[in-house]
Amino acid sequence: MKYLERITLDSQVMGGKPCIRGMRVTVGTLVGLLAVGHSFEEILNAYPYLEKEDITAALSYAAWRSEEVEVALMSA
Repeated sequence: MKYLERITLDSQVMGGKPCIRGMRVTVGTLVGLLAVGHSFEEILNAYPYLEKEDITAALSYAAWRSEEVEVALMSA
């Protein structure tokens, strides 16, 4: 996916939650802000160190994860 390189997972940052470019801004935070009606512009004003592509990356990552299926491994 085009934007996934912007999503980082580091156990030392935000408990390993998916974040934007290693910063302490989680995918969940951005998706949550959009879900309650904030615009890209409002989010970028509140987080001036983010870029529009970061928000798009968060949405892309969330959509990708929502389609992922976990399969239980059979134990021997």
